[in-house]
Amino acid sequence: MSRLSDKKDTAWFIKWISSFIIVTAMSLRGIEGMQVYDLVLSIVGVSGWFCVGMLWKDRALIILNAVGLVFLFRNLITEFIV
Repeated sequence: MSRLSDKKDTAWFIKWISSFIIVTAMSLRGIEGMQVYDLVLSIVGVSGWFCVGMLWKDRALIILNAVGLVFLFRNLITEFIV
């Protein structure tokens, strides 16, 4: 049995932690007054998946999560300005 490289081990932890954080953020999405927590947790989770995409050199994950981060940051900024 071959051992996983450190990069794959790191990506494995990041992807599962990020997935848990995104699911937690989604659970807060419809609760009044929790939108900022949803946005912050979503940014952390999507950033984690962006890192996984970089580690895997997976352009689809990189683009998807980079665009997602732009949208989330825009919403976070809008939340604080309005």
